[in-house]
Amino acid sequence: MNFISNENLFKLLETLREEYEVYTPVKKSNQRFYRKYNGPADDIVIGEVRPFEPVKAFFSPAREKVAEGYSPDSPRKNEKPYAIVGVKACDLKGFKIQDHVFKDHDYEDPFYNRLREDNLIISADCTCIIGTCFCLAVGVKPHPQKDFDINLTQLEDGFLAEPGSTKGAKVISMHPFLFEVAKEGYIKQRDHLREKISEEVKNNIHENNVPYERSYKGVVEKNFESNIWEDEAKACVECGACNTICPTCHCFLLYDQKDKQKMARLRFWDSCMVKDFARVAGGANPRERLWMRLRNRFEKKFDFFPKVADIYACTGCGRCISACPAKIDIRKVLRRLVDGV
Repeated sequence: MNFISNENLFKLLETLREEYEVYTPVKKSNQRFYRKYNGPADDIVIGEVRPFEPVKAFFSPAREKVAEGYSPDSPRKNEKPYAIVGVKACDLKGFKIQDHVFKDHDYEDPFYNRLREDNLIISADCTCIIGTCFCLAVGVKPHPQKDFDINLTQLEDGFLAEPGSTKGAKVISMHPFLFEVAKEGYIKQRDHLREKISEEVKNNIHENNVPYERSYKGVVEKNFESNIWEDEAKACVECGACNTICPTCHCFLLYDQKDKQKMARLRFWDSCMVKDFARVAGGANPRERLWMRLRNRFEKKFDFFPKVADIYACTGCGRCISACPAKIDIRKVLRRLVDGV
């Protein structure tokens, strides 16, 4: 286990800028979001809790050009890969779903694959929680355990740094003057902090009466014709915020656009909560009612993906709760499904 001081971490980020576009979480008022790193700043928060936007935005942009004219070559410029710092465990679980769809399946997405291969993921333990966190209920701990290149645990005077891949180990070995061997007391501090944050998440789960994933099996199928869907959908305004903010949602729409000189094919994030999402060319719509679309969203997360990928497509990040203007709470819906009421 290695240790890096606060000062040396910023030196490391400066060095990484030579090869990567570095992004770090920053905090404004009570909001956290990613910003391109341009040097040390007081508002950078490596620990704390997940930023509002999901990490998937770095790998599958909300809008991107995937083809231009009739050229088979990638329209993307040869830009630097990203080094994303402070990624939390809930977003790392999101990679499991995104990888299943775009990388480890019958058809591979070359854009996504290249970014997954080239980018550097420097994750970080959560050092606080917010009211919408329920990661432990869906099997995610509030500290990364895998799927990172380097993980940081923030302590009083620096960070424990744990390599999680060959790429991450190489970064550490190439900068021996910035790292030192971690003292035993630092590891005890880390373990104490992790226990403290886990207890806070457990209290959050208890206070909000959130069921654990061991009780999810079959609940959507059992309640497929329940009135729960229509009841919960009454407040929905069909904005799609729950889909776009979710680290596991991945549906997209291809759109051709042309001007006098050339044609381009664009890819946009799509939302299964929008009425036209399931509409086919002949005009038929198998999910014409809003409650059907809400049910489909839960079916994908808690029935389809457990069957095809052996994983629930929810990370417990609580972003959809924060983003929903109708205050539809995924935790409440899960409780109703488990209880059948």
